Amino acid sequence: MDIAAMSVIMSQAQVKQEASIKVLDQAMEQAEGQSADMMKMLEQSMQPHLGTAIDVKG
Repeated sequence: MDIAAMSVIMSQAQVKQEASIKVLDQAMEQAEGQSADMMKMLEQSMQPHLGTAIDVKG
């Protein structure tokens, strides 16, 4: 294999690796955003007055 072909192959591999890293980075950012949104929804759905009293007469 000549040097030029090897250089092209290595360059293509590096581009593929950089693209994969970029996609993973975007997926991580999206997951972080979704988890933050989920935490906000859970905090808003809490009702602290529920579960503090039991009706034992019923």
